[in-house]
Amino acid sequence: MSEPGHEQERRCGFVALIGAPNAGKSTLLNQLVGAKISIVSRKVQTTRTLVRGIALQGEAQIIFVDTPGIFAPRRRLDRAMVASAWGGASDADVVALLIDARKGIDDEVQEILRSLEGVKARRVLILNKIDLVARPSLLELAAAVNEKLAFAETFMISATNGDGVVTLKDHLAAMMPTGPWLYPEDQISEAPIRALAAEITREKIFERLHDELPYQSTVETESWEEKSDGSARVEQTIFVTREGHRKIVLGEGGRTIKAIGTAARREIAEAAEQKIHLFLFVKVRENWADDPEHYRTMGLEFPKN
Repeated sequence: MSEPGHEQERRCGFVALIGAPNAGKSTLLNQLVGAKISIVSRKVQTTRTLVRGIALQGEAQIIFVDTPGIFAPRRRLDRAMVASAWGGASDADVVALLIDARKGIDDEVQEILRSLEGVKARRVLILNKIDLVARPSLLELAAAVNEKLAFAETFMISATNGDGVVTLKDHLAAMMPTGPWLYPEDQISEAPIRALAAEITREKIFERLHDELPYQSTVETESWEEKSDGSARVEQTIFVTREGHRKIVLGEGGRTIKAIGTAARREIAEAAEQKIHLFLFVKVRENWADDPEHYRTMGLEFPKN
């Protein structure tokens, strides 16, 4: 039972994590939530949809929205991802701009700063990868960014090793509006397990084939069948745009797809907290990046042009 007035003391709100590709948003989200819920890869633009992670800090429930990296879009999928990122920012209580401190204010950050001027939510600046940059340079960068656009707070962190993340989380919790929690206390993500499973497999493809396979690949969880012994049979299809790419994913004698499946199965089982029987199929779908239905499955608006 809650104590009288307990609900009134609670806080709950949304924080949108935005930034250029590879700024470290997904790594930071996983740190803030305390669990792996977002795809992390050395390859840029791996987060394609809004991923919501839920964290508790004291009496505050913070719903973090990991947005796709904001970049100059060229393809239809690029445009959908960037629109999704700005949509997540416009709906948030706080917008947190994450900057790779090693890169500083490059062209992509310049463009984001210009676009942020029109966002009404409170803004905070997060300089990431501080373990790789000298402190005087960090202070200069923080001053230079705030000179271009004022931020309510500036934080310096390392998303990889966790330095500064607790302080960041404390401050964000205090910035959340008063109100009841929107999710159960033990829920850490809004993503259904089928979608999370597809993202895990996509990450394993990137890890295995990051130099060989282009971005035109995607994964769909076709079926998730609960078995009487408590395990689950999961079937996923990896879609690529060319037959040559299908052969790369399969590998000689099926060795590559087997390695991807083994790594994905282990992590999906950990996320689902049950034994997983994973079956992967690879199909060629030349125009999946122009299929409106596939955009809907990813939670993206289909750009008309």
